[in-house]
Amino acid sequence: MPESNDTDKRAAGTRDTAVIVIGAGPVGLALALDLARRGVPVRVVERDEKRFQGSRAKGIQPRTLEVLDDLGLADAARAAGGAYPPMGLHVGPFTKAWQMHATAPDTIGTPYPDVLLLPQYATTALLHDAVERLGVRVDFGARAVEITQDEGACTVRLEDGRVLGSRYVVGADGGSSTVRKAAGIAFEGTTDETDRMILVDATVDGLSHDRWHVWPRLRGRGIAACPLPGEDGRFQIMIKIRPEDPADLSGTALAGLVRRRAGTSLTLRDITWSSVFRPNVRLAARYRDGRLLLCGDAAHVHTPAGAQGLNTGVQDAHNLGWKLQQVLAGADDVLLDSYELERRPVAAQVLGRSTELYEGLRRTRPAGLTRGPDEHQLGISYFGGPLAPADAPRTANLRCGDRAPDAALPEATKRNGSASRLFDLYRGPHFTALAFGAGAATALDRLPWPAGGVPLRRHTVLTHSTPRTPDEAALLTAYGITGDTVMLIRPDGYIGDIVLTAGVAEADEAAEAAYGDNGPAGRAASPGAPAIARLTPA
Repeated sequence: MPESNDTDKRAAGTRDTAVIVIGAGPVGLALALDLARRGVPVRVVERDEKRFQGSRAKGIQPRTLEVLDDLGLADAARAAGGAYPPMGLHVGPFTKAWQMHATAPDTIGTPYPDVLLLPQYATTALLHDAVERLGVRVDFGARAVEITQDEGACTVRLEDGRVLGSRYVVGADGGSSTVRKAAGIAFEGTTDETDRMILVDATVDGLSHDRWHVWPRLRGRGIAACPLPGEDGRFQIMIKIRPEDPADLSGTALAGLVRRRAGTSLTLRDITWSSVFRPNVRLAARYRDGRLLLCGDAAHVHTPAGAQGLNTGVQDAHNLGWKLQQVLAGADDVLLDSYELERRPVAAQVLGRSTELYEGLRRTRPAGLTRGPDEHQLGISYFGGPLAPADAPRTANLRCGDRAPDAALPEATKRNGSASRLFDLYRGPHFTALAFGAGAATALDRLPWPAGGVPLRRHTVLTHSTPRTPDEAALLTAYGITGDTVMLIRPDGYIGDIVLTAGVAEADEAAEAAYGDNGPAGRAASPGAPAIARLTPA
């Protein structure tokens, strides 16, 4: 079961827990939550004395909302957040308004088509509270000063003298990651010390909450104010400063900057958080060194443009959690190598996109202030990676490694009112196997699955593969089903395998070929079966 943190000093090499997560921001907490709900013993240590209080990363993309749905937090996130207001560009007496974020198209198959405005302090609070409900207490004020590993365990020495042990350590401890430095992993990229921005959370009297205000100014001294959700009327204020400008975070200095750049009628007060931001664009050379792994900003840091950093990090955690469970249950830890091979290319692509958007933001170009499907992260695919070979079977529109879209279940197959959509079936720490057609249903029933590791849930969605109602047609079209098909959905919501079966007579053969000892699903999912490429042990 998940372990709460005690304060006893441990001897070096003692395993206190299965996984130690260093860092209690949204990424570390998302990973801890995923592990805890899986019954994996996890411990979280955080160098700060309390959880983060700033609004910093405030955009939750549709794909991350799907991850929060899987973790049981999407409704709470939407209740705490709100829709992004339209942008308002103020130039003299004129204001140009436009909508910054596009809505995802219906064809993408998501119940969360819009970006959610949710300050980082609210995201952190949601995840922290969920982790504590599962009995895991964050050890605040616990700074890791030395991390070592051997063939069987890791040792974490804290600044207060305590020594903790675990089988794995995951660094979710930001751009200055202690875990990354301990692993000797290079952090390649740039930091622009000449490009600075002051971020402030505060109330601004005299400013409407119906838009995200932008005041472009000469010589790179623009200012913007985005209203934050909640009844306290706070804004996140972004103030660009030049290299020669002082970075004075006192209330008097900040109030003066707002009056001079945005309007003498505005009054800044009740500052709750402030910081100076410098754009970093860096990517870790590796995500893993033995038993040490990196997540989130410890592995990649971005410009703030496009609301990509936190989202990419939370999805890192969602990819890693089930793989740690499999390895701890007996799978070959080569499976953990697939974490880097799947997620690092995503981070590299996101870094390029966020840098491009930031350049547009710096020049206050309309194109740089507009966000679309590229930022939603719904098109991420692991096709062609180690768990999704390019030659694997596919349907008319989906491949192994693609994201599994949501779709309404036909009335005849809804599960006693508890499931009305495919995402209802996927939600939780398990693999999901779907059958479309009678032959596929037979194969599904006889499908072997190991007792240990991540469990499997089986669902016969339809006993036929030719639609008889509009709902069935929409579902079959969404998944490209044209014949009897078994589809395996990974715990992180991506397609793990597709098996096309011709009928009942071939069901046993198809199940053994795909899910037996050497089949593709066995390789990706089974900790107890032999496998090609040693993704699982004999």
